[in-house]
Amino acid sequence: MGKIVSDFFKGHLFKGDKSVWMIYFFLCMISLVEVYSASSRLTFEGGHHWGPMVSQAGFLLLGLVIILIVHRIPCKWFMLFPFVLLPLAVLMLLYTAVFGGGGEINETHRWLSIGSVSFQPSEIAKAALLMATAVVLAKTQTEKEEYVRGKKRKVVGAIRGKRYLAFAIIGISTIVVCGLIFLDNVSTALMLFFVVLVMMFIGHVPKDLMFKGLLVIAGIGMFFASLAIVIPEPTLKEIPGCKRLVTVKHRIMRVMGVDDEESLAQKQKSETKKLLDDKNSQTTYAYIAVANSNVIGLGPGNSIERDFLQHAESDFIYAIIIEELGVIGALFVAFLYLTLLIRVGRIALRCPTFFPAYLVLGFGIMMVLQAFVNMSVAVGLVPVTGQTLPLISKGGTSILITSFYIAVILSVSRYAEKKEQNAKLVEAMPEKETSEYYTEGAMS
Repeated sequence: MGKIVSDFFKGHLFKGDKSVWMIYFFLCMISLVEVYSASSRLTFEGGHHWGPMVSQAGFLLLGLVIILIVHRIPCKWFMLFPFVLLPLAVLMLLYTAVFGGGGEINETHRWLSIGSVSFQPSEIAKAALLMATAVVLAKTQTEKEEYVRGKKRKVVGAIRGKRYLAFAIIGISTIVVCGLIFLDNVSTALMLFFVVLVMMFIGHVPKDLMFKGLLVIAGIGMFFASLAIVIPEPTLKEIPGCKRLVTVKHRIMRVMGVDDEESLAQKQKSETKKLLDDKNSQTTYAYIAVANSNVIGLGPGNSIERDFLQHAESDFIYAIIIEELGVIGALFVAFLYLTLLIRVGRIALRCPTFFPAYLVLGFGIMMVLQAFVNMSVAVGLVPVTGQTLPLISKGGTSILITSFYIAVILSVSRYAEKKEQNAKLVEAMPEKETSEYYTEGAMS
């Protein structure tokens, strides 16, 4: 801590990729303004005008402290984190699933309460699984140089005899973690599964094994989807772990325009009552907020629909951003996340070793995917998922975990920059090529 204070006065406090730092600070500033504006409902119910903003500022400040500490940790030490975090996360998910954690909120058991502190174990599980995946991919492959027709090229692939090892370890870990998250948070489980799949693809896990695994998972998914359709909803709600399937079923059918029991009942209502029904009100008010923007927006703090839109400060904060800041503000927020993904890709390309490259890609893709899912919900492109907008939406657990992601990305950028500075000058090889390979015996 003394070193951090000393660097603060020397102007060396913020190390790592400067573009990532700028994106982080822009997102934090937008968060403070929009959470303050969107929290009118919370202010009315709680009676504290500055309460939501003070709480958000507190979490953002704590997140900054996490970044300042963690981004100075050498990235090689992050290889040890999943050995502690992954078993701990699985235990917390099991406890939450079996005993209910902090009680039921919105028909889910996503929260775990320890004393007066409540948090979502799924957020910790996401970080743990992505770090574990990066470790396994880094330890089960190698890189070498060879000459083909007189040309020098780098080849990457599985270490001899370990063709199945990465797939088995990552596959089992992903099924366990995503399966437990799926019980009460379908969208988070699907996003995490997708990011791990992308990491495996980038990490040269054999494509045939991945394809077979996807076929098995797709078969299991179709089986449970069939059960959700066939089994009556009252019975389905009584089955442990299946209650959330009812909500998912309704959302998907509503987007597809297929009539379910609720849709048939709503046909007896007027169009206005249908739109403002409790099941539809969030998306309806979000659409109204987007329509109110009128391209240039109403101005910061002038949102109208924040008073009617539930979870305006979290799940639907992007709709409030569009209403207040217009299309330009909405595009700027999307641009920040897209730029973050580009910077993460460049940092990964500069890494001379596998683990930091896979780690930074996993965290970066997870953040940006969650952001674009949240934005897609606000504009009606996908069903309601409950995903927050990273670093902008109100929510302590999400802010702290996202801050940890940013800290790791900055740590890896420092590592890549240091390696580049210390690297010896070598003669550039023209026409470099890269290819995937599997060593002799690895295909057997």
